[in-house]
Amino acid sequence: GPSGWGRVTSGVESWAGPSSLHLAVNACLSPVCSLHLAAVTTIEGIGSVTSRIHPIQERIAKAHGSQCGFCTPGIVMSMYTLLRNNTLPTMEEIEEAFQGNLCRCTGYRPILEGMRTFSKVRKCLNKGSNMYIEINKKKCKDDTLPF
Repeated sequence: GPSGWGRVTSGVESWAGPSSLHLAVNACLSPVCSLHLAAVTTIEGIGSVTSRIHPIQERIAKAHGSQCGFCTPGIVMSMYTLLRNNTLPTMEEIEEAFQGNLCRCTGYRPILEGMRTFSKVRKCLNKGSNMYIEINKKKCKDDTLPF
């Protein structure tokens, strides 16, 4: 069905005691009553070309992680909710966050490369090639695009 692509993924912030928890939920399959006292954020709520796109959107674009664009909103929102809960995730946690998203165009490699820049293994993309330089080993030079 239409829910398999992750396109209708929204971020939901719910409160459990003194702290909040951010969840990526499928908007088509979530009963509206389950959102009582929760804050819902859609892809339109995190950034736009008229104001400023969100760093997640920017990094997917720079890593060429979007081809047809059908799955991109779901992937962005899944990453957004992950980063709201964990500001420095591992690559395993990033991959796990994308389990509800289906992409048939990119094969996930460029998506994961763009999202890797949010992980503990951060990298820079060299403007002249597709070669990545690990930030921990070598600082990004002026000719690279820090993600």
